[in-house]
Amino acid sequence: MSARTTPPGPPGPPGRPGRRRPPPRRIAQFLVGLAMCAAGVWGSLQVHLGVASWDVLHAGVADRTGLSYGTVVAGVGVLVVLVSLLLGVRPRLGTLVNVVAIAVTLDALLASSWLDGLGSAPTAVRVAVLAASVLCLGFGGALYIGAGLGSGPRDSLMVACHLRGWPVGRSRALIEVGVLVVGWLLGGPVGVGTVVLALALGPVTQFAFRVLRQSPGAGT
Repeated sequence: MSARTTPPGPPGPPGRPGRRRPPPRRIAQFLVGLAMCAAGVWGSLQVHLGVASWDVLHAGVADRTGLSYGTVVAGVGVLVVLVSLLLGVRPRLGTLVNVVAIAVTLDALLASSWLDGLGSAPTAVRVAVLAASVLCLGFGGALYIGAGLGSGPRDSLMVACHLRGWPVGRSRALIEVGVLVVGWLLGGPVGVGTVVLALALGPVTQFAFRVLRQSPGAGT
């Protein structure tokens, strides 16, 4: 007498694959890039040669509208994120981390005494620090964007332009100069360092992406 066998039942529903976590190397690259960007902003502020293009815009809008500086910074950031979204670059977790991490790191650096007195240092020293700041911003941006975890609000606009066929350097330069002009027309403060940052950040950022072999569109 043969043993009675039970026919196999229908296969169960396929399991949902877990969301892949970014490897530690990419996370480390992202954080190092953000730290370099914060250091670049810190240095550019400490030399007292002029604020960055976006800060010219923020100051001009705040002066014309009567809104607080922080409110304007947040509002402009949200507006840029929405424009970037319309252009195909979605905000990601790294976008929020970018805003928070750079703000916290920059506050800590500004609260330190490491570069106190730099504003009254010889012009050659201040120019050298400004040049180093531009390098930090360019290479830091290439590192954290290349990690593919999401770009900051203003860098997302550069990435959106790049995805439409514009070179990174030209995209960044046109955005920086355009923002500078609008901010200046609104009455924002402009210095020689402002012009240097606006003109140099584009070429330096494109050079950094090429040297570090990173992709501006990573993770989009």
